[in-house]
Order: sequence, then C-alpha cells, then structure tokens
Amino acid sequence: MSVRRIALAIIVIAGLLCGLAFAQAQKGAKKGAAKAQKAQGEEKDRTLGYDDTDVLPDQKWRVHDVARPRPRIITPGTESSPERPGRAPADAIVLFDGKDLSKWAARMRSGEMGEAKWKVESGYMEVTAGTGDIITREKFGDCQLHIEWASPAEIANKSQFRGNSGIMLMSRYEIQVLDCYENPTYADGQAGSMYGQWPPLVNACRKPGEWQSYDIIFEAPRFDGDKVAKPAFVTVLHNGVLLHHRQQFIGRTPHARVGTYAPHSPEEPLLLQNHGGDKVRFRNIWIRRLGGYDQQ
Repeated sequence: MSVRRIALAIIVIAGLLCGLAFAQAQKGAKKGAAKAQKAQGEEKDRTLGYDDTDVLPDQKWRVHDVARPRPRIITPGTESSPERPGRAPADAIVLFDGKDLSKWAARMRSGEMGEAKWKVESGYMEVTAGTGDIITREKFGDCQLHIEWASPAEIANKSQFRGNSGIMLMSRYEIQVLDCYENPTYADGQAGSMYGQWPPLVNACRKPGEWQSYDIIFEAPRFDGDKVAKPAFVTVLHNGVLLHHRQQFIGRTPHARVGTYAPHSPEEPLLLQNHGGDKVRFRNIWIRRLGGYDQQ
C-alpha cells in the first residue's frame, strides 16, 4: 500500500473517530440536560412542601408539610373613611349595609323576637327611644366583628348620659359605646371598656358626630356542665388603636356589680343596646365566624 493510501485511510479513520466522539458528547450532553431538568423539576416540586422534615411540637404536621391544607382564598375588604364605609371581606356576614334591619330583631321581654324599629336613613341606623335593644337573628360564637358608630354631634349631657350604647357579644359581654371626647367618666365605663371590668388601654375617641370604628376579636367561653372550662377573651381596636389584647372577661357585664358566668349556648345573638334612647348611630356592621387552623 502506498504512503498516500495509508494517509487517506488514517484521515478517514480519524474522521470516523471524531464523529463518534461528537455523537457520544451530544448524547452525554442530552443526558446531562435531562438530569438537570429532572433535578430542577424535583426542586420545584419541593417548594410545595416536604415529607421528610421533623414534626412540629403539639401538631400532627411536619415543618413545611406538603400535605398540610392550604388556607381558603378570600377577597379582603376595604378601609372606611369618615365620609364612606368600606367593603366587608368576601367571607363576612354583612349584618347592616345601610339599607334595612332585616338581619335584626327587637328583643322582647317574653324572650321572643319582634320587629326592630330603630330608624334607618342615609346609610346608617339610629337608636330610637322606646324601641328597646336589638339583636341579630343569627347567633355567633368565636368571631371577628367590625362595627362603626357615631355619637350625637350635639352635646346634650355628660358622663354616662352622653352618647351611651353598648355592643353586647353573645348578648352578655359588653364593649362600651360612649362619647368620651373631653367627657370624663369612670374608667371601666368609658368608650371601649369591657364594661365594669377593664378600662381601655387608651382613650382613642374622635369628636362627637364623627364616625368611629371598633374591630373586635372575640373568643366565646366554653362550659363543662355548670363549670367554666374556658373563659371568654376579647381583643379590641378603636379607630385602629389597640384597647384590649386578648383580655379575659370575668363574667357577664352588669351595671355596678361583679359579673359572673352562667352556662349558655355556644352561639348567641349579638346585641346593640338602647340606653335611654341616646341617638347613637351605627353603620357598616359585618362579622366573620372564626374556625381553627387547617380548616377549609
């Protein structure tokens, strides 16, 4: 064989070997890319949770547990302004939207429900003399409550007789409504107090006639027969300012007496007080029932 033919053969063989090497390299690159893609996919799935982490103390769930139920999605509400009430969250029960008292009834002495006869106009309801307290037709226990109120713009009295009303959780546990703008009264009876038990941490009242808001988180009491298994607790914000932070009710809230607990149902109506016909106004009232964690 001539030198020329030998050189050509070497060149052909070298070309074949290079082609084979290139094909092997491409195959390896594809495998590497597929492996990287698979690893990336596994990492992406990992962001949805873990099934091999430690179990959290006093829970059945692991840290970042992939099986843990995700919270319900709701549309949040909007803030109110003095001129206009805000919008309730999507899962709230609107108790008063400024139009009618269909969600409310008068509390009769017989214990039965009658027609609620407070005045409704211009987007608010107003306490009306001689019509008594009103209660919700629906009953509630643990809840988040939003309520806006305004005392009369015209000052006609002082202390407890100036824009007095009350928000009675479960018809028993009162958060006081009162015009306390430059109006001294006893501490555990002023606006935002847990009536007769705890004064608010601060006085956050606006001027008479201006709209004010309460945001209340309430934990209903629990009973075991005649005994209190768990007392009631409340958190209250007045015009966005904290007044009570999970403070305990010592019982129901009567006037001038120490309140005590008496067993009652897990859910009871919300009550708005008619205190001698003081013309307190209310608007934008909504409530959310509160469940436990990991509930859909």
